[in-house]
Amino acid sequence: MARSARLLRLLQTMRGRRRPVTAARLAEELEVSERTIYRDVADLMAQGAPIEGEAGVGYILRPGLFLPPLMLSEDEVEAVLLGLRYVDQRGDAVLRGAAAVARAKIGAVLPPQAQAQAADPLTLPGPPPTFPQNATSLDELRTAIRGQVRLDLSYRDEHGGRTQRVVWPVQLGFMDHARVLCGWCELRQDFRTFRTFRTDRIVALTRLDRYPGRRADLARGLRAHLDALASRPIPSRPVS
Repeated sequence: MARSARLLRLLQTMRGRRRPVTAARLAEELEVSERTIYRDVADLMAQGAPIEGEAGVGYILRPGLFLPPLMLSEDEVEAVLLGLRYVDQRGDAVLRGAAAVARAKIGAVLPPQAQAQAADPLTLPGPPPTFPQNATSLDELRTAIRGQVRLDLSYRDEHGGRTQRVVWPVQLGFMDHARVLCGWCELRQDFRTFRTFRTDRIVALTRLDRYPGRRADLARGLRAHLDALASRPIPSRPVS
């Protein structure tokens, strides 16, 4: 096995473990010697991998994103960079800043040939869209989603009518010409997705208590809801 592939496999073997794992156990799983494990762990730590532990005790990979030199195909490089350029166009200030940092980090660990490809990409996103001004910051909505906080929204519909809704926020959707809050609506007792709760029409919001259950379960329910909507037949129109 090539060294780069072995280092990646070592990281994958350690990822997700809640307790330290010994070099002997890692050596058995990777079919190498313990001496090789000690050397590879030291190399990964020198490259910035968040590994803690010591010989004779065991090692654990702490939470945190670590990018070793990336072995990506040309198409994979294009896909990643095109996605980041879309974020740069459609994201808010927080996501645009994060995309710029991610692009710099990824570019720093790409091999020279891939770096040259990134500097002269084959693909470009479409023309940048324009978004209406938000009365409420997306960062406030993002914080509520992460904290699983119920929101009391004052919402203005497309006709200017005002409604009050209590929503369990799940995700933010970035459409071509609008940004939307997807979540569970207590009034409708159903998920509201891309046709409601445009962020530029949220006039005001009040944070309430934490909603019951887990956001991960709500996210799965939201995906199932969207899949069901996508599978519905499109109504036919009469021929004029």
